[in-house]
Amino acid sequence: MAAVLSVSGAVLATDEFPATAAGYRDLLKRARKWGTLRRAGVEGTGSYGVSLSRYLLAQGIDVFDVNRMDRADRRRRGKSDPLDAQNAARAVLSGRARARAKAGDGPVQIARMY
Repeated sequence: MAAVLSVSGAVLATDEFPATAAGYRDLLKRARKWGTLRRAGVEGTGSYGVSLSRYLLAQGIDVFDVNRMDRADRRRRGKSDPLDAQNAARAVLSGRARARAKAGDGPVQIARMY
């Protein structure tokens, strides 16, 4: 699930994409229809979001690791993938998401290969 926000925080689009190379290409193509894409927030950049993160990094997008929404807030609002995607985008836009995703090509990742 992905959400595109304007610089003022308005939701421009929310769409679902498969977690495949073709899905990532489609996500990026659709997001760029709204303008220049500079930053993206991905939940789980070190685990289940690693493939998407690395794809976006390779395309020149700054990727930030976004923490899951607060559990109390989640209980109040309910579980919703579109809402989770919008919250991730808002975390990047507001600056709450500050941890940059790793490209996977640093010395630690190289040492793991051995």
